[in-house]
Amino acid sequence: MTTAHRPALSGPAGAGGEGRRPPAGAPARRRRIRLESVSGYLFVAPAVILFAVMGLYTIGYGFALSFATWNGFTPDWKWVGLDNYADLLWRDPVYAPPVQAAALNTLWVMIFVPLLTVAVSFPLAVLLNQVKRLQGVLRSIYFVPYVTSGIAVYFAWRYILQPDGAVNFLLGQLGLGSLQEPQGWLGNPDTALGTLIVVIVWGNVPVAMLLYLTGLQGINPSVLEAAQLDGAGWWRTNLSVVWPLLMPLTAINVLLNLRESLHGFQTFLVMTNGGPGTHTDVLGLEAYRLAFLENLNPTLGLSSALGWILFAVAMVLALINLRVLRSRV
Repeated sequence: MTTAHRPALSGPAGAGGEGRRPPAGAPARRRRIRLESVSGYLFVAPAVILFAVMGLYTIGYGFALSFATWNGFTPDWKWVGLDNYADLLWRDPVYAPPVQAAALNTLWVMIFVPLLTVAVSFPLAVLLNQVKRLQGVLRSIYFVPYVTSGIAVYFAWRYILQPDGAVNFLLGQLGLGSLQEPQGWLGNPDTALGTLIVVIVWGNVPVAMLLYLTGLQGINPSVLEAAQLDGAGWWRTNLSVVWPLLMPLTAINVLLNLRESLHGFQTFLVMTNGGPGTHTDVLGLEAYRLAFLENLNPTLGLSSALGWILFAVAMVLALINLRVLRSRV
C-alpha cells in the first residue's frame, strides 16, 4: 500500500498561509484610510494649535507669574518664589485676613449650594417625571433661570431683595412682618450670604433637575414594578430604589456645584461686591480684586497664586468625588 505524497509547498505560502496575496483593492483601501486620517488631523489642527497657543501658554504664563510680583505695567517681573503663597495664606497682615475670611465664606457656599441643589432638584425631577401632560412645557419653565441672562437676573434679584422690594412686601401682605428685613436681605450681614446661596441654588437647579430627569427616564420600569410588588410605597421606592440608581448623577451634580461654588464670583460681584463689609466675600472675588482692582500695586502675582490654590483645591475635590463614586458603583 503506497502512501500518496502531496507536493511540498515552498516559500512563505506553506507557512500557515502567511504568503497569501492581499485581496484586490487592499492598497487602495489603505491609502483611503490614510487620506481620511490626514484630513481629520488637518481639520482639528487649527483648534489644537489655538489651544496650545492660547491655553497652554496662558496656563504656563499664569503659573510662572504666581512665583513673581508684577503690576501689569512694568516690563520686568520680580521673582519671589513661594512668598506669594505664604503672604496669601498667613504671613501678610494686609492680604491674609481678607483671604481667610473669604475662604470661610467660600466653605459655607461649597457646603450648602450642592446640598440644597440636590435636595431641590431630585424631588422636582421625580414629580416632573410623573407628569403625563405638559411635561415639555413645565420642563421649559423650570429651565428658564438657566438660560436667562445672568446680569439681568442678578439686578432683578437685587431689586426684589431691597428694603422696599417684593420679598418684604409679600411678607407684609401675608402677615409675617416680623420676618421683614428693614435693611434689605442683602444689607443685613446675618442674611446676606444665605440669600446669595439661595439665588445661586435657584440658578443651578434647572441643570441638576434635567440630569435627574434624564436618569429617571432611563430606569427600567420593571425595577420599579418589582419594588411595588414587594410592598414598597412611593416614598420607599424613590428613596431605596431610585435614589441609589441615580447616585452617579448625584456625584456629577455635586461636582459641578462644588466647582461653581469654588470658582464662581459673578453673583457676589454684581449683587453685593463682597458686602456688607466682607460678609459675602469669596475667594474668586478676592482673586478678581487682586488682579484688576489694585493695578497700582504688584498684586497680579498674588492673584495668580490664589487662582492656583483654587485650582489645587478643585482637583482634590474632583479626585475625592471620583473615588467616592467608584466605591459606590
